[in-house]
Amino acid sequence: MLASQTTPTLPPARVTAVLRILVLSTFVVLLNETIMVNAIPRLMREFEVTAAAAGWLSTAFMLTMAVVIPVTGWFLQRVTTRTAFGLAMALFLTGTALAAAAPVFPVLLAARVIQASGTAVMMPLLMTTLMTLVPPHDRGRVMGNITLVISVAPALGPAVSGVLLQLGSWRLLFLAVLPIAGAMAVFGLRRLVNIGEPQAGPIDWLSVFLAAAGFGSLVYGLSGLGAENAAEAAVPPAVTTAVGAVLVGLFVWRQLALQRSSTPLLDLRSLTFRHFSVALGLMCLSFMALMGAFILLPLYLQDVCGLSSLQTGLLLIPGGLTMGLLGPQVGKLYDRLGAPRLVVPGAVLTALCLALFTFAGEETSPWLVLALHVALSVGMAFVFTPVFTSGLSVLPPHLYAHGSAILGSLQQVSAAAGTALVISVMSGRAATAAAEGADATGALATGVRWGFGVGAALGVLAVLIALLVRTPPAPPQPAAPEAEDENGTPTDKAAHASG
Repeated sequence: MLASQTTPTLPPARVTAVLRILVLSTFVVLLNETIMVNAIPRLMREFEVTAAAAGWLSTAFMLTMAVVIPVTGWFLQRVTTRTAFGLAMALFLTGTALAAAAPVFPVLLAARVIQASGTAVMMPLLMTTLMTLVPPHDRGRVMGNITLVISVAPALGPAVSGVLLQLGSWRLLFLAVLPIAGAMAVFGLRRLVNIGEPQAGPIDWLSVFLAAAGFGSLVYGLSGLGAENAAEAAVPPAVTTAVGAVLVGLFVWRQLALQRSSTPLLDLRSLTFRHFSVALGLMCLSFMALMGAFILLPLYLQDVCGLSSLQTGLLLIPGGLTMGLLGPQVGKLYDRLGAPRLVVPGAVLTALCLALFTFAGEETSPWLVLALHVALSVGMAFVFTPVFTSGLSVLPPHLYAHGSAILGSLQQVSAAAGTALVISVMSGRAATAAAEGADATGALATGVRWGFGVGAALGVLAVLIALLVRTPPAPPQPAAPEAEDENGTPTDKAAHASG
């Protein structure tokens, strides 16, 4: 959990307020993960950089997330809720302001790294707080609201950037977010309460180095495997990926050793819970398939169907909104029906939609693509909410922060792996089709179909793992201490005094 190993008792209205603050703040920071997609051509012209260099604005964001998230399991247990929130929002606001004023490209790139550092803290903070405050019988409904954040924010990023770029400079992408994030930070620091007490403990700096170098190299290497200039890299992406995998292996070995003698940076005992491990495997495969589809659909709609970037963004909004709006409803169904009755149909629908995308061609109507994307989003909604809820619910409270950190870290690795796999297959098949005489558009369409075929194969594997998902019994909850407000006053006593 967040700072102590016990679950605080707060009035329901205060729990709702705390979670609402964190959900809205997380929505704002996650929106920025994909907001740069449509700005790449304009940034290339303004800063006179190559497409590969400009692409680092997104790659660096994901890379920073992969480096920072593994440390959050240790960090969230050693600071108060308000401190963690304040640091996350301060980093995000600093990065956003610096990006808006960036005079040169390296400054903009550094600003994206600072932004991502704040974002990396917010998601585990939200998940950990939810698991700490919400009783097991109500977690599905509340987790459904978080699904809205996870799915809608990245889906809206390209569309929001498309609209803002139509209105003016690329700096609007940051200037528009800055006052909203600032207001959320001020409001949050005024309303948030501290959950439990921080636990003092040393940090193992070797683990920090192995986590940063391992996860960073792994995500960077995977991201470069499918790049067009992979063969020209000074260090081949395959080598970087292999080095990252070895360092992550050493990180795991170090954590297992620390678990026997002291406090690990990331407690891997979460993986000994079968329900959590199954949910983690299903999440990784589903996220690989989802990110592959996210990469392929804009390429297909713009370069094969001839749509503009703004039209593409608008066409993809309904799917993201569908996934998000279904989240709370799926969460309520989870509380009533459990995980298997939702996850298995959702995984089957996801695999079916990805398989149908393999028939997309140059003459396929964008409206059919829209319908399939919405159906794919429905399937994903029935997978993600139950998987997150059932996976984390089985953990004891002292492992909530570590489980959330493991989940977040593997999400980033899965996103990079899915993207690399799909792009590599697409590029290879497109090159083969071109060599066989297909024109550029036809060759790309062939590559896209093969890319979706990879996604469909991942979807079939996800169906097999979905059959293993169960609704776990809730772990026993220890006695509840008092939660304090920002002045150190116990909230429940204050409530009784005022009543």
